[in-house]
Amino acid sequence: MLPKHKWMIWIVILVVTLIWGYAWILMKSALQYMGPFTFSAFRFGTGALTMLIVLWLMKVGKPPKGKWGHLIIVGILQTSIVFLLVMYGMIFVEAGKSSVLLYSMPIWSSLLAAKFLTEKIPYMKLLGLGVGLIGLLTILGWDIWAKQDSRVIFGEILIIIAAISWGASNVYYRLKFKGVSQLQVNTYQMVFGTLGIILAAVVMEWGRPISLTTESIYYILFTGVLASALCFTVWFMLLSIIDMVTATISTLLVPVFGMFFGWLFLEEELTVSILIGSSLILSGIVIANLVKKKT
Repeated sequence: MLPKHKWMIWIVILVVTLIWGYAWILMKSALQYMGPFTFSAFRFGTGALTMLIVLWLMKVGKPPKGKWGHLIIVGILQTSIVFLLVMYGMIFVEAGKSSVLLYSMPIWSSLLAAKFLTEKIPYMKLLGLGVGLIGLLTILGWDIWAKQDSRVIFGEILIIIAAISWGASNVYYRLKFKGVSQLQVNTYQMVFGTLGIILAAVVMEWGRPISLTTESIYYILFTGVLASALCFTVWFMLLSIIDMVTATISTLLVPVFGMFFGWLFLEEELTVSILIGSSLILSGIVIANLVKKKT
């Protein structure tokens, strides 16, 4: 179980968002070695296998019978839809901007949580969320609204749909998995989600060349074992101990780290809008966490 001291929780969040931010570079780079669906199948197949081994070593049993249908739904929402749409969208959209679009997820999670979980959003958290989203739009720049190729717009729409699906899975998890081990949830949702991805890869990319090199295998292992198996297990744990808005606002750090790693490793430009937008995101996270517990 995660520690309940606030500073320790934030260290955990920082590590998770760092890993996810770095993973975006690997996801984009992997497209030169194989199709987007094939890479996702390798990634989540590796992640699911890792989780099954962990459950076996820890002698964790199967989830309750009544939860299997819910696990399939979360697997489709959290793994199949999100990463099929994101990986396909990245064919048309840069890695940095892809991460920014996906991490519009907090607004969808917050709205759905308010509707279905009756979670009230305190004023300061709402303000922090708004500031963070303005930061995302600042990073994207005005070219998201004009002078874009239709294929780029198509890719961006796919990634936004993925963000909505992720937000829905967060809320569904809170509704249906109280008292269920997060290890069980992440393992079996990933298994079912991976089956959907494999089906898509077979239908859409059968016969396309696959280049398994030291580099591409590293991409698969890092994103499968760390960014998927480890980080999504920790993510479900976070959702079980802190409120939805705080958890999801914290993920706004991911595109900030993604942009930084893009500059560091891919020599992508750090523009003024990226720096200003990143500052707004960090400010939004600070503002959202100024809320007192009594709220």
